[in-house]
Amino acid sequence: MDNIRFWIGLNHIDGISRRVYKSLIQRFGSAGAVFSASVEELSTVEGFKKGAILAIKRFNEWRDVEEEIRLIEHHKISVITIRDNNFPQNLLAIDDPPPYLYAKGSIFKEDNTAVAVVGTRNPSYYGVRMAEDIAMGLAYAGVNVVSGLARGIDSAAHRGALRGKGRTIAVLGCGIDIVYPPENKKLFEEITLNGAVVSEFPIGTPPAPQNFPMRNRIISGMSLGVLVVEASMGSGSLITANLALEYGRDVFALPGAITSEKSKGTNKLIKEGAKLVESVDDILAELPVTGNISINRGKAEVINLSPEERNILELLEGEPLFIDTIIHETRLQPARVNSILLDMEIKGLIGQQPGKVFYKK
Repeated sequence: MDNIRFWIGLNHIDGISRRVYKSLIQRFGSAGAVFSASVEELSTVEGFKKGAILAIKRFNEWRDVEEEIRLIEHHKISVITIRDNNFPQNLLAIDDPPPYLYAKGSIFKEDNTAVAVVGTRNPSYYGVRMAEDIAMGLAYAGVNVVSGLARGIDSAAHRGALRGKGRTIAVLGCGIDIVYPPENKKLFEEITLNGAVVSEFPIGTPPAPQNFPMRNRIISGMSLGVLVVEASMGSGSLITANLALEYGRDVFALPGAITSEKSKGTNKLIKEGAKLVESVDDILAELPVTGNISINRGKAEVINLSPEERNILELLEGEPLFIDTIIHETRLQPARVNSILLDMEIKGLIGQQPGKVFYKK
């Protein structure tokens, strides 16, 4: 952790933007070398102001740095700097990457073949189902799914990638020791076993609103393209899409009903040139991956169903249904329906919304 000490210390100094931090590392090679550099040498870095240079030479907050390192070790967190081989190369290419990421889980070179899947925190059934299905298709194709672990579309994207036996990375808008939203604790843990949870924010940082635009730039920066599933006109997902355009990345959008507020943002993106997505193949066609895997591969698990399970899946082909409706339509005993639905949830065939409302995945 000795080397990390200098990276964290440099990050504690006011007046050093992400762009300047990147320039300093490019010029001197490491954070430790920046602290060892002379005032004259530091002055050669473009955009580096005299006040920040003096702050480096006078820095004496090592006790705070050591406390942060203690917390990193206590929480078993990895710190991946922009000089490390496993730092996401797509993210390194943007102007203002974080100088390092706090991480739980693992990041591999192959994770650079990545697509972000984002959208509203209050999605429709259509949005959740499409986010899961498309993320699952991406995972089957070996594409890493990046999202923000938020409620709604983000969570659906992570779940879909895990169902597709693939890898997924969650980018937080808070410290990595905080699970936000708290109901995603199990999902958080599953992601660390099949990818990584990352953050640029120090341990203990709360999920404040101003953190999320910064989080969104990392989501865009880590990805070759961004898919927006559902988004209103004021959605943060549109910020993520706009950042993707700035970084020269592809932008994809799922079309929706013109009467839905949740689709106004995505439909606007399509009008402005985003690629309309009807299936995962529309995304795969734009990526440097082998083959052209159809989303229907994700349905391969729907085999050897009992007649009762098959009947319920057919009922759920349209909109979600209350359990009372399922009982009425199947003419089965309530206890039997409850048992079948539980088995189907465990198999990953269906999902449940509040109020005992079930939908087909």
